[in-house]
Amino acid sequence: MVRNLFFLVATVVLIATAAGAWFCTPHVLWSLLITAPILGRGLVDAFQGTHTILRNYPVIGHGRYLLETIRPEIQQYFIESDTNGTPFSREQRSVVYQRSKGVTDTIPFGTKQNYYGNGHLWLEHSMRAQRPMDTVPRILLGEHTCAQPYAASLLNISAMSFGSLSPTAVRALNGAAADGGFAHNTGEGGISPYHLENNGDLIWQLGTGYFGCRTTDGKFDENKFRDQARQASVKAIEIKISQGAKPGHGGILPGAKVNLEIATIRGVPEGKDVISPPSHNAFQTPMELMQFIGRLREASGGKPIGIKMCMGKPREWFAIVKAMRESDQHPDFVAVDGGEGGTGAAPLEFTNHVGWPLYDALHIVHNTLVGTGLRDRMSIIASGHVIDGFDMALRMGIGADLCYSARGMMFSLGCIQALRCNHNACPTGIATQDASLYRGLVVEDKRTRVHHYHKNTIRHFLELIAAAGCSNPSELSTDAFRQRTGTNEHRSLTTAFPRVRPGDFQKGHIPKPWEQAWYAASPNEF
Repeated sequence: MVRNLFFLVATVVLIATAAGAWFCTPHVLWSLLITAPILGRGLVDAFQGTHTILRNYPVIGHGRYLLETIRPEIQQYFIESDTNGTPFSREQRSVVYQRSKGVTDTIPFGTKQNYYGNGHLWLEHSMRAQRPMDTVPRILLGEHTCAQPYAASLLNISAMSFGSLSPTAVRALNGAAADGGFAHNTGEGGISPYHLENNGDLIWQLGTGYFGCRTTDGKFDENKFRDQARQASVKAIEIKISQGAKPGHGGILPGAKVNLEIATIRGVPEGKDVISPPSHNAFQTPMELMQFIGRLREASGGKPIGIKMCMGKPREWFAIVKAMRESDQHPDFVAVDGGEGGTGAAPLEFTNHVGWPLYDALHIVHNTLVGTGLRDRMSIIASGHVIDGFDMALRMGIGADLCYSARGMMFSLGCIQALRCNHNACPTGIATQDASLYRGLVVEDKRTRVHHYHKNTIRHFLELIAAAGCSNPSELSTDAFRQRTGTNEHRSLTTAFPRVRPGDFQKGHIPKPWEQAWYAASPNEF
């Protein structure tokens, strides 16, 4: 009916306009200029065969697509409350904006959280609260194995590739890392000129595509790796086995973002989707992974080598641990990503239903290393939904030594959670390769904001653990946290995540839930 009405109105308007144009009256000419584009658009809509809504509702059907495009903004500003937004609430985003700008970040009138809601977590403070540390501690990666160990910050920029992020976003992040003395993980897209411009510390991530050190057929090229890894800005190398948002899938960079510059840096065709292989071809077994780690450490000139993984089958992680013990080789750090981790582009099924949640995975990794006597040889980095000081404290209490944040850093750059990362249409110029959009991101301004966010978040973290009576982050444990399990019930996180004592695994004291997987694991196969 709407389509037929459109044709009727269009016919009448066109006849009237044509008749009026015959007499060349100014009013009719202006009407022609206004109505002709609308009528033309309507005729295109009516005869196209792709979109049923536009075919049935010419012109006005575009309102539906416009509303779909701006839906995140409408939801953020007019519908959601301070606490119900996803994946990050307005309250979480606001605290990042405030801390990055250096303005008041306190809240009035009390919490908006439901303290009696199932799953609510809190920190047990102490009547013997401490003064916050004057000196921010650093974590030494590769202390026991490397000629060039790296003293890392407690909070660092998580893996986000150039290509996924714009040139201005990468420059701002790296400049902030240089100003604040923290590390900038390159993501698997390779080291771009923008990563090197400000001499910020880099953790070079090596994914399954080996971007920056690959042969023409996608294999690992050790000579290219050596040239890249020995650059002064590269402080550590991270082998990405899997990431939380799409474990077992491989990275995705939509073809719309693959311009000539990105294609050159990565060694891939311009304008085509870049989908990394789901697994590495440089090693096939846990023992081969240990050999590869040793190979990279030597080729890099003695820099720390780590692995990043989202927990899948615990048996495969146990196989890696057994390979560490048998080979006497091990990574210098393990970055644990949760299934709730972020990404610029991933299939819905993977984002929602693949990978262990961070807390559970972190518990397994930490306690396996404790139980096998390996924990003091390597550090653990936690990533996934790290926004504020409490997020850092909770992850360190479960077993991490330091943290990565990706989306927190993006918010400090000005991200508004528009959820357009996979369309090359990020309105804030962060997750896009559209120059008309990323030119709006002023590097010097955003660089300062990211630095402020990092500094203020660590300051609040140190205040928080001091309130719990800890004089150092290393004193945190699950004992300090409690979680509500019902209206009148709660438990210590130590109950939820029981601790393993040093050497338990070597003595055959394997926790019951892990026993079958542990004995099934072999260092010679995943």
